[in-house]
Amino acid sequence: MTTASVPASGTSRARVGVQRFGTFLSGMIMPNIPALIAWGIFTAFFIAVGWTPVPALATLVGPFIHYLLPILIAYTGGNIIYGVRGGVVASIGTFGAIAGSDYLIAQINADLPADNQLGQVHMFIGAMIMAPICAYSMRWLDSLWDGKIKAGFEMLVNMFSAGIWGFVLAIIGFYPIAWLVNGVMQILSNAVDWLVSMNLLPLTSIIIEPAKVFFLNNAINHGVLTPLGIQQSAETGSSILFLLEANPGPGVGLLLAFTFFGIGAARASAPGAAVIQFFGGIHEVYFPYALMKPMLILALIAGGMTGVTTNMLLGGALRAPAAPGSIFAVIAQVANNSYFAVLLSVVLAATVTFLISWVILRASRKRDLEAMAATDDAFGAAITQTEAAKGKSSDALSGLRGGAVTQADGGIEPATMTEREIKNIVFACDAGMGSSAMGASVLRNKIKKAGIEDVTVTNKAIAALDPSADLVITQNQLTDRARQKTPNSVHVSVDNFMNSPRYDEVVDLVRGQHDDKA
Repeated sequence: MTTASVPASGTSRARVGVQRFGTFLSGMIMPNIPALIAWGIFTAFFIAVGWTPVPALATLVGPFIHYLLPILIAYTGGNIIYGVRGGVVASIGTFGAIAGSDYLIAQINADLPADNQLGQVHMFIGAMIMAPICAYSMRWLDSLWDGKIKAGFEMLVNMFSAGIWGFVLAIIGFYPIAWLVNGVMQILSNAVDWLVSMNLLPLTSIIIEPAKVFFLNNAINHGVLTPLGIQQSAETGSSILFLLEANPGPGVGLLLAFTFFGIGAARASAPGAAVIQFFGGIHEVYFPYALMKPMLILALIAGGMTGVTTNMLLGGALRAPAAPGSIFAVIAQVANNSYFAVLLSVVLAATVTFLISWVILRASRKRDLEAMAATDDAFGAAITQTEAAKGKSSDALSGLRGGAVTQADGGIEPATMTEREIKNIVFACDAGMGSSAMGASVLRNKIKKAGIEDVTVTNKAIAALDPSADLVITQNQLTDRARQKTPNSVHVSVDNFMNSPRYDEVVDLVRGQHDDKA
């Protein structure tokens, strides 16, 4: 079969490395966002300053964030790398880091006055460190005796090796990792406190807004802002750090500017993109617009700084991370008594970005009109550049092209049509949810309408693919990775999970196999 990838031409190795690192962090954090939301609801209702204080239920808040959330993150990270076995060992090692941190804090507080003692350090960063260490090391150890265990002793060796190695990793977590993370958290907390005390926190937008456009934000958000924000929220009930990256104001301001003052394909697609970005929380849809005119990044920075400044002055903050970055998610996590500040920060950030974008677009409008065709091509190139920076395509970005099918779609080669009976079709993407779930739903309906009953259509993360998949459907940038996981499956690559002619080819393939059997 044929496949094609969007090349990341011009992308530096360093940037690609940061993107992959950010993707891994996101893979650990995002599946556990529901747990963070649940924790935010507990704090909103039951702590002493909550809406309906209940001291008994408030006792859940501390253990929830101190033990459950870091261990969930560790398990998720370990599972990504080495399945359930990696997740279990990562959880053991992370628990050692949690206990080591508590012991270290207790030792320090013993020498400090009661009014100046340190609070608990929550091991989110510790979990992100321990998960890959534990899972990769367990996988390496298992490879040493793979195929060398006598029949009947496999379970005994597997159980004891994981238990003993988990014991070793817990000790490693207790001493060097816990002490390292406590030191890092102290340095980062001091840096944030200094920025706040000097009224310099808005300057973080100079880093965050360009980083978002080039898909470097996950490393900043999940690696620094989320752990620090959760630490602050556990101590004070809320944190402004959750709003540094998630504020949807700058993105919607940019898209509104294109709606009114853009030209060609960019103007035509901007209104729909604004709805997806602001209400759906998919910020990536505005990145091509900024890449098309890099000067617009200045408008995003100004809007971001405006939002942060507003929240600083008026006390705007969230109880927990807003994910995705939808206005609905932001409102759901707003801390008590700060609705006005947070909503005003969104409005002002959007307004400032809109006005500066308007100036930039108006200044170049005449030149752009004279080169309309080139501008439209530039917009398509900007979308392609965004997908290359992201390392994969997305339904939201593909929709900006108007659903057109590109040459990146990979059909099914005739030679593969009858090589394997198709019973299990799997849609695969990075996280195994979202776009792949939507694609699976579309094809499932087509299969059903075709009257085919004995074929299953599911969705999974690429890391979770196994040989049971007869046919794997991925976005074109991910097909090579999927092929490495299941080389014997039939692979189909598409540009847009929501609307691809490849689905009809798959239906025809399956129907043809059924007709041959009949």
